[in-house]
Amino acid sequence: MTAPIPDPKPDPPESQAKKFGRVILTISNSVLPLEKLSNTPSSGDGMSLEMETDLRNTGCNLIQTAGKLLRLPQVAMATACVLYQRFFYSKSFVRYNFEHVAMGCVCLASKIEEHPRRPRDVINVFTHVKQVRQGKPIKPVVLDPDYIRLKNDIIKAERRVLKELGFCVHIKHPHKLIVMYLQLLSYEDNSKFAQMSWNFMNDSLRTDCFVRYQPETIACACIYLSARKLNIPLPRKPSWYELLGVEEDDIRDCCYRIICLYQRKKVNQDELERGVEKLKQVMRS
Repeated sequence: MTAPIPDPKPDPPESQAKKFGRVILTISNSVLPLEKLSNTPSSGDGMSLEMETDLRNTGCNLIQTAGKLLRLPQVAMATACVLYQRFFYSKSFVRYNFEHVAMGCVCLASKIEEHPRRPRDVINVFTHVKQVRQGKPIKPVVLDPDYIRLKNDIIKAERRVLKELGFCVHIKHPHKLIVMYLQLLSYEDNSKFAQMSWNFMNDSLRTDCFVRYQPETIACACIYLSARKLNIPLPRKPSWYELLGVEEDDIRDCCYRIICLYQRKKVNQDELERGVEKLKQVMRS
């Protein structure tokens, strides 16, 4: 009688089994820790905070302008801006072309929000915006090897954004929260109050508020700013934002970041691109 052949690879005991952490995908993943916000990859490559802030602002401006020309809903443009901001807290502006990433974010956000746009349409719109900015005659995009190369770069940028963000790309936007909070404060019929709060919300997309704070905080900050601007009294005892679980210090910091946006000088995108190119040459040398 033949003895049974032993299993060459027996199952490891429970004590030796590898334990893997769970992958958690929640809305709160979009808020980054302070250590990641202070030491960005771009600063590690020698880029100044001023230039990095200008590139974030410029990229979001491009996304919003292109989104209007593509007739995307506001929620899709907002998603693209947040994806753009989050990506460049993971990767450096020196190593990745910010315009290609902006195009990739528009393509990706249009799919996420179920209003897909073709890469060709995105390229046409970004090219049109560039021609207008540089004062060149408006010409259609020629389907040559350069176009094929650019299209491939955009598709790669879209995949790279997905990979770097761990496929956690669904974002909770504060726009609906503004309407809910104004109803809570009995100001839902004040259209000027609501519109100004909405405008502050859209402008805040050009800042890093969406990677620093939860949407509830940003919504409260926009209402707070609008109320101060329009001299509208809000409940103080108890404070209205405390009922919503939001701290006053966070609201004030968020407001400060939005106000600083209006005080920044308008930058020249071509000069920014030349500055990035100089940093790339320093890295190569």
